[in-house]
Amino acid sequence: MAKFIKIYNDHTDQILIDEVVETLRNGGLVIYPTDTVYGLGVDINNSKAIEKLARLKEKKVDQANFTFLFPDLSNLSEYTKQIDTGTFKILKKAFPGPYTMILPANNNLPKVFKKRKTFGIRIPNNSIIQKIINQLGRPIVNISIKDEDEVVEYTTDPELIYEKWRKKVDIIIDGGYGDNNPSTVIDLSNDEPEIIREGKGNIDMLNL
Repeated sequence: MAKFIKIYNDHTDQILIDEVVETLRNGGLVIYPTDTVYGLGVDINNSKAIEKLARLKEKKVDQANFTFLFPDLSNLSEYTKQIDTGTFKILKKAFPGPYTMILPANNNLPKVFKKRKTFGIRIPNNSIIQKIINQLGRPIVNISIKDEDEVVEYTTDPELIYEKWRKKVDIIIDGGYGDNNPSTVIDLSNDEPEIIREGKGNIDMLNL
């Protein structure tokens, strides 16, 4: 049964952050708030946890649309091929913020992702998940918490998330109500930026 803990943006308890990070390092699955919808993620260095995450999506690892949550742009070059100045300017304008950017992958992605030519990056503007990723010291592999309701695409209430997910994950963080508008997705892996999905982010601000 998942542990249900309360961590809020204006008061992040370090003991609870420590517990979350330790759970991720040990291969646990954690649900957390972002600046858009609630996410579910695992440590990028734990292949068994990544495979569990893929099973929850009922997909193989190389078929699942994971995004990688980073704390900032500083260690992005570990996972991506060299990006040009124009692409980097777009990333600097977008992050931290409600965007997912698709970038070309290099050979340093974990072995479970060896077939991937691209990956999605997010740097959420949310202090809870930022502190968790910073303390973990590497990206979190993330999926969004979707709802099976045809009208409500994303669950926003942490209590309802707990009811549905408590037997499938290890920790659920109540960080207050989430958004029901997902991130804007932009593919930057080719010569010209391509908008894949319009979500919460303001595309005009990026001057694509």
